[in-house]
Order: sequence, then structure tokens, then C-alpha cells
Amino acid sequence: MTQTAQPAPGTADDVVPGAEIYTPEFRADPYPVYARLRAERPVVKVRTPRFDSFLVTRYEDARQALSDTRLSKDLYRAGDTYLAVFGEKARQINTNMLNSDPPEHSRLRRLVTQAFTPRRIEAMRPRVEAIVEGLLDRMAPHGHTEFVDEFALRLPLAVIGDLLGIPEADHEEILAGTQVIRTVGTGGRSPQEDRAAIGQAQSRLHAYFTGLVASKRQQPGDDLVSALIAARDGDGRLSEAELVSSAFLLLFAGYQTTSDFLGNAVVALLTHPEELAELLADPSRIPDAVEELLRFDGSVPVSSFRFATEDLEIGGVRIPEGSIVTIVLSAANHDPALVPDPDELDLSRGPTSHLAFGHGIHYCLGTALARLEATTALRRILVRLPDLRLDVPVEDLQWLPAASAFRGLLELPLRFTPTPVSGGTR
Repeated sequence: MTQTAQPAPGTADDVVPGAEIYTPEFRADPYPVYARLRAERPVVKVRTPRFDSFLVTRYEDARQALSDTRLSKDLYRAGDTYLAVFGEKARQINTNMLNSDPPEHSRLRRLVTQAFTPRRIEAMRPRVEAIVEGLLDRMAPHGHTEFVDEFALRLPLAVIGDLLGIPEADHEEILAGTQVIRTVGTGGRSPQEDRAAIGQAQSRLHAYFTGLVASKRQQPGDDLVSALIAARDGDGRLSEAELVSSAFLLLFAGYQTTSDFLGNAVVALLTHPEELAELLADPSRIPDAVEELLRFDGSVPVSSFRFATEDLEIGGVRIPEGSIVTIVLSAANHDPALVPDPDELDLSRGPTSHLAFGHGIHYCLGTALARLEATTALRRILVRLPDLRLDVPVEDLQWLPAASAFRGLLELPLRFTPTPVSGGTR
């Protein structure tokens, strides 16, 4: 990235071309760039082929921005700004609490929360444990795995599929659609081709969830979609569009983020052998380790779409009305103002107020489920595959491109000593 001083607020040259930031080197390790931005241009406008956006990289600025009511997430209020970024077809799948402001957000979140209770999540524990063991049973005898496809994607998809009442036979259809969205910027596609592919995937997913909601309405089950159909807020229920969109949101947020985090966590542990050795010696530390791994290399590097409803300032920089603001959660989590030596993985660091799950009214509703899956998966992986190691040099790992909204790996080849599957593995 070009080394320049922070210009005066509001000046026309307060822009960094995206090409100077979103490089292959940035894709593999964005944290040095984030450190320079925090130090030199903590709130800066970045120009990319898709849209211009103000990046917010310091922890305090990020935390405040996540709670600033002048930064709206209402896709309908954003109007042409939203359409220019995401396209018309995105609306049909994004009419949910993530893309709304109070009072609409409050209504939608209350309704969804009724169906997404801690008791329901805790009741999933035996099923999560069984899915983890089944996936490890398939991997263990071979001595090698492509971890993303054979474990990281499969675990959360199976869990959220069970929770939503998605038949297992439909998992591949769901995976195909969501992978198109996840891997934006790969395969040599142009931005226009990416947008078209994403639009088609969104349409297919919208059609799938429309059918799922209709099916659950006719034959309710003990699942989250059925609970959402029945949920009431006074005299109100979720509309059909809100039901379909909320189901999609819970699926995508409930499996994609956890999938990418599992890969990131495994890489972080394997590239910090001393920390891994301490965890192997004392697996009771895994819940605390998960929190540090979330801070260290989370799967959601930036906040979702926000735009300024009026002129405002963040970190002393003027943000004109109508501007898109991107809060860089990963940069905030590596701010020395949050923790000392933030670029070091320290599994004994203790609790931190990291922003991996966001902050404010849009704080992630699925944190309990994500933590349950991550702690269960890492605990059993360390027990059953204690000599797990990378099967390629770390510099050869293929990360999702910078255009993706997620931080994760396209593939993660791993190797370990093969073990037979038996009743004693548990």
C-alpha cells in the first residue's frame, strides 16, 4: 500500500485505490495492511470496481460505529445505493433483520429470537457431537483430508440443516448455491460475471426456501422454520418474504461463518506449535482458546452493508450523507488498544471484548451455536488427530479472494497418522 499521511478530513484526495490494498499478499495476510491503516489512515475512503467505501479500522471507532444509529442497515432506505452494490435480485433474499433498522429490526429480531432460544441450542449438543464423530470417522482411516470440503463445510451445514429442518438430501443443493456466493472473485470471472452468478444463486436459494416454508406450513415439525412460522409478536407474524429471507440468513450466517472459522483456527494452531502443544496438554482450555482464535483470525473480516443517513464524523474524518461505511472487524480485533501484542496468538490471554460477532443491536444471534460447534470440533480433532499437520507449505494455502465478504480457505490439505474407526475412539 502506498505510504501517505492522513489527509485533512473531507478532502478529495482522501482515497486509497482498492488495487493498493486488495492484492494477493493481502488475501493471504491482511493484518500488516490493517496495522498501517490503523496507524496512518484509520478512517479512509477506498475505491474499488464495485463501490467506494469508508473503512474504519481502529477498535474504539469500530465499536462506536457499530452502535451509531446514523449508520443505517435498511436496504430499502438505501435505495439506489444498495441496488448499485448488490443488484435487484439481492432484495428477495435480504429482507431480514440483518438489513433493517429499528423499529423493524426490533420486531424481526424478537420474532426470530423466540425460535432461537438457548434451550434449543443446548439441546443440539448431542447431535453436534454425533456429526463431529461421524465426519472424523470418515477421515481418520485415510491419514489425509481436504479439511474444508470434508469437515469444515459439512459440520455447520449439517447442524444448521437439522436446526432449520432442511432434509439431508438437499444439502448438496444448498452447498452449491452458497459456494457461488462465498467464492466471489475466483475462477477468473469478471465482476459482472460474478454478479450474474450470485444473482442466479440467490434466485435458486430463494426458490428453495420458498418451497421449504410452504412445506413446513403444511406439515410443521420440531424445527426452526416451523417455529418461525408460528412465532408471533403481539398481533404480528413474519411475512412470507421475511420468513424466506430469515431462513436464508440463518442458514448462511449459521454455516458459512463457522465453516471458514474452523479452517482459520486449524491453520492458526498448526502454525503456532507451542500454543497447540499447551492446548493438547490441557484441552479444558479450548473454550478460552476459541475466543482468542476468533479475535486472532475470524471469518467475518468486515461488517455488513451500512450507509450514512446524514453527514457525520468517525475518528475525526467527515463521512458525507449517503456514503457506504465498512467497519473492519479484523483490524479492530488486532488493535493494540484492545490487547497487547495483538498480532500474536496467545491462547492464555483470557477474555477480550473482541468484535468477531459484532456489537450493538446487530450482535450475532448465533454466537452460542457457533461456540458449541467450534469447541466440540476442536476438542475431538485434537483427541483423534493429535499429530495433525499441514500437507502443503503454509504459503501455498489458497485463501478466498479479497472480494469475498469472508476470510477463509478455498482448500486446506492436512495429513495425520491414520487410525481405524472403532468404538474406542470416543
